[in-house]
Amino acid sequence: EGQIGTCLSESKGRQQRNVPRGFAYDERWQGLADSGQNIHGEADFISGLKPASVLDAGCGTGRVAIELVRRGIDCVGVDLDREMLAVASEKAPTLDWVEADLKDFNLGRTFDIAVLAGNVMIFVLSGSEELVINQVARHLCAGRLVVSGFSLHPGGTGLADYAALMKRLGLSPAGRWSTWQREPFTGGSYAVSAHRKN
Repeated sequence: EGQIGTCLSESKGRQQRNVPRGFAYDERWQGLADSGQNIHGEADFISGLKPASVLDAGCGTGRVAIELVRRGIDCVGVDLDREMLAVASEKAPTLDWVEADLKDFNLGRTFDIAVLAGNVMIFVLSGSEELVINQVARHLCAGRLVVSGFSLHPGGTGLADYAALMKRLGLSPAGRWSTWQREPFTGGSYAVSAHRKN
């Protein structure tokens, strides 16, 4: 909620990084919410763009998609991790949850915004990033946005590589921030980037 060589799934990336999954993943967010923190920064950001429809690519347990739907936005969540999707489906059984690999899925429809929250870009394995973004962008209406937020770690996806990837795929820069609260990007360990489909 999500490197050169063979393309593997985002769920395998999660497992290899020992990231909590399923209900254990949700417990962390619930703890933050219980402590009074806003756990819906991504939904705040996306809903502020006034989309009618959103593709939550790498939706995990559905935290972002469920909140967007609560705000009246049509949203579909896609993830390959069956355990994460099972939790999403239990929490919101009427929402559209699709089990599929982000590098080759096809929903047969387009969206106003595609969001890759929860560090999706560092959970896909090396070599699959361009395939993932290409497939996500195919599900966008012309002129609409891909928005992603991910940590910037040595050896991971860097902003220069990410910008080059987006340019190759015909996506133009539309903004960059250091947080989902739209704080200006001045460097640091996290970035939220928006790119527009031409």
